[in-house]
Amino acid sequence: MTGIGSRLREERDRLGLTQKEFGDIGGVEPNAQGKYESGERTPKANYLAKVATQGVDVLYVLTGVRTPIPADRLSQAEEHVLGHYRVLPREGQDAIRQMANSLAEMAANYSARPRRGSPRAK
Repeated sequence: MTGIGSRLREERDRLGLTQKEFGDIGGVEPNAQGKYESGERTPKANYLAKVATQGVDVLYVLTGVRTPIPADRLSQAEEHVLGHYRVLPREGQDAIRQMANSLAEMAANYSARPRRGSPRAK
């Protein structure tokens, strides 16, 4: 499952919100939120603007491409990891990139799986 709906759900999961909580932020009912995530409906611009205020990467939701984070906005933990990455030899950097890609794929696949009790799990 790829597309706006699955990426929207991925962002909701990343933020640790329920469909109701996320829908409240966007100003829609939980059933509308569910339809956005299932791909039955497409969210409107005002909804996307509202969820963006809570940290949703709207560029990612719409295009599948993450919004780049400027270097001056990295957290201390991110700076720490990046610092270690930069001192590694090329082979070590390649290994880190492969591991990060694998972990990201696993996370995306996990968030796309139906949950117990959800209508999609039946």
